[in-house]
Amino acid sequence: MAGQENQRSSATTTSVDTDETFHVSKVPRVTLAFWVVKILATTLGETGGDALSMTLNLGYAISTLIFLGFFLVTLGAQVGSHRYHPLYYWAVVVATTTVGTTTSDYIDRTLGLGYVKSSIILFLLVLAVLFAWHRATGRIEVDTITTRKNEIFYWVTILISNTLGTALGDFVATTTGLGFQGGALVFAGLIAVVGAAHYLTRIPVSVLFWSAYVLTRPLGATLGDTLTKPTAQGGLNLSRITSSLVIAAAMIVLVALTSLRKPGPAVSHSDSPVT
Repeated sequence: MAGQENQRSSATTTSVDTDETFHVSKVPRVTLAFWVVKILATTLGETGGDALSMTLNLGYAISTLIFLGFFLVTLGAQVGSHRYHPLYYWAVVVATTTVGTTTSDYIDRTLGLGYVKSSIILFLLVLAVLFAWHRATGRIEVDTITTRKNEIFYWVTILISNTLGTALGDFVATTTGLGFQGGALVFAGLIAVVGAAHYLTRIPVSVLFWSAYVLTRPLGATLGDTLTKPTAQGGLNLSRITSSLVIAAAMIVLVALTSLRKPGPAVSHSDSPVT
């Protein structure tokens, strides 16, 4: 009997260690302020990524390694926390957008895979992660992340989706001939369609959330290129470094003003599961 009790205790300890449960959600509520900050973060990812790889001429590979290190540091702080910290959360989001920018550029340009092939591969990866997430937990959470397992799936999905978004933004802006401003209008329109679907259809919230999340990345990419690309290419020719600093400051102010989540117990939403 004692041996069985020890085995049960060991099994319980292992379960807690591998899928720790938190008393409050570790991500912000999905509000209008959330999406505004997310678009700022994706725009910062584009200008910041290009600042290292192009302005400072470090190249895509080295810039990717630098931003990957930044991502791992910020992710460690976020995962190590037991509650929602706006600084940790949005630092990881910015890290995923910067590493997504340089990784996508490296795949598309240095490896020569091209925008179409890389977009298809990354899109399939996003679907694969979401499928694995749903299989592992029975639901795909949107704004209620209270277990370690959900948190890991959440950030892996964000990292891949932001890399996918960079490739999509470059594809639409350069290959279709719409330019950066035209591309920004296209993705803004698609996000508006997703927003309308939230109110007019019964599509699961999690499906709409990740659709919008992917689309905000190419929107930010085209907005960032609109700010920093030479006027001959349809941009405003603003400094990448200065633009990055201004956008980062705007993010900090908006997050500080809105706080994006009030302290309180986590509540699992009935419309969150994928059905």
